[in-house]
Amino acid sequence: MKPPALRTGVRWKIAVAIAAVGALIAVTLSLVVHNSARVSMLDNAREVQMERLLFAQRMYESSKPKEPRFGTKINDPMLPPQLDQLMRDKRRGTYVQEHRHGGPPDVWAAVPLANGDVLSLHIPFADRSATIMKDLDRALVIGSVSVVFGGCALGVLIGAQLSRRLRKAAAAAGRVAQGNTDVRVRDAIGGVVRDETDELARAVDALTDALQERIEAERRVTADIAHELRTPVTGLLTAAELLPPGRPTELVRDRAQAMRTLVEDVLEVARLDSASERAELQEIALGEFVERRVRALDPEAPVQVVHESWVSTDPRRLERILGNLLANAAKHGRPPVEVTVEGRVVRVRDHGPGFPEALLREGPSRFRTGASDRAGQGHGLGLTIAAGQARVLGARLTFRNAAPEGTPEGAGGAIAVLWLPDHAPTNTGSFPVIKFAD
Repeated sequence: MKPPALRTGVRWKIAVAIAAVGALIAVTLSLVVHNSARVSMLDNAREVQMERLLFAQRMYESSKPKEPRFGTKINDPMLPPQLDQLMRDKRRGTYVQEHRHGGPPDVWAAVPLANGDVLSLHIPFADRSATIMKDLDRALVIGSVSVVFGGCALGVLIGAQLSRRLRKAAAAAGRVAQGNTDVRVRDAIGGVVRDETDELARAVDALTDALQERIEAERRVTADIAHELRTPVTGLLTAAELLPPGRPTELVRDRAQAMRTLVEDVLEVARLDSASERAELQEIALGEFVERRVRALDPEAPVQVVHESWVSTDPRRLERILGNLLANAAKHGRPPVEVTVEGRVVRVRDHGPGFPEALLREGPSRFRTGASDRAGQGHGLGLTIAAGQARVLGARLTFRNAAPEGTPEGAGGAIAVLWLPDHAPTNTGSFPVIKFAD
């Protein structure tokens, strides 16, 4: 099994990257400064040591009797081998001797004398110099830590701005995906500084415009075809009425009527998609209205009014929604088909195999009826029209199944729920259609 991927924000990635680079630079510079300062101080100590030794040499050579002064020694047995080699070559020199156990090093200076002896001087590296190095190291550590934290804070600020713009772009793109094509990602992210997120926003906006143009073109083509088919289909129905009685005539009339119904449904879907439909509102008692219309549409469907409520809605469009939901339940489900009214909520349930997963996930779509066990007939326009009419009313139409797969026979079923708004819709509808599965 593949382990889940770790999810981190852009701001933290940028902060960590800047902090890591800052730490690397700070450590490198600290080491360079530390070594340079130490080398410089040691070089200065070696020069001072040599000047002291030369002064002691002049005092030694001019004094009688000759005695080493100022801590110098003649032929010191502890003389480092490197200086001993220089003395054999009759050359003066200095040497810094490090100690294995740590601590400040010894600074040596040695000069060869005329008689073949060696005058040498060595003292530990000055305590004051060691203190200066400790102070320098402390300052370098504090500076490095400050650089790391400062870089981390700067990275968080930069990453937060970029992350905020990306989240705004994602939210705007999500609204576009839900059907709000008036949203523009570039306007949503805003800001004065322009960066790559603006290029992404322009690309998404261009894609949205192209997709919207294609959808509008397809809608126009569909509406034009349906409109052009209306006249010949009407003529076909009229001609079918003139045929002599018989089984062939009934088949022709039935198919012609089905074609006419399909054409009318396609035209209705085109009108709903164009957002040109307006609701003609009336105050009605919802429970009484639903009970009366269901009795006319499907006398066998029981209606239960749990709580009566007065609503401001369009009775014709509400009847159209009820009719399509009942027809869908009768065609693809199994009886009994139950209708429940509770306040402003209307539920239509059958006891069939339930809605297809694609419909629960994406909502109703024209000319897609879903799984074969629920799509033996029809063109997938009934629920599409119901959803469009609900949008005109400012209502929500949701779909879910009564029970998950694997339940005993008869325990499932499809449930369509119409949620009418508390207030009358605007001329374009108050709420978008929301599709989800429980």
